[in-house]
Amino acid sequence: MGVTKSEIYTEEQNRLAVQLKAIAHPARIAILQELIKANACICGDLVTELGLAQATISQHLKELKNAGLIQGTIEGVSICYCIEPKAWKNLQNELNTLFALYKDTNSCC
Repeated sequence: MGVTKSEIYTEEQNRLAVQLKAIAHPARIAILQELIKANACICGDLVTELGLAQATISQHLKELKNAGLIQGTIEGVSICYCIEPKAWKNLQNELNTLFALYKDTNSCC
């Protein structure tokens, strides 16, 4: 299989793919659910809540942050994370648009 030529896709398609790839791990979904449930910045509670090692949580947080889905602020010696509201709303809109494109006509396969 060849290398994906991301330049042939729109900026929106590339961004959506990056965000969905970041979400496509059960630990990351659990992290997002915890951040949403807390409705606030979370610093060290994720290790306790999820039962994963700190290094594992940190790697998943890095992927979510690189995709722009969460943001982090430094508080003392720790970094606190929360949902990035603009990116989250954009992801919701993009997915709604994608799902709205499909019209079930029962004419396929």
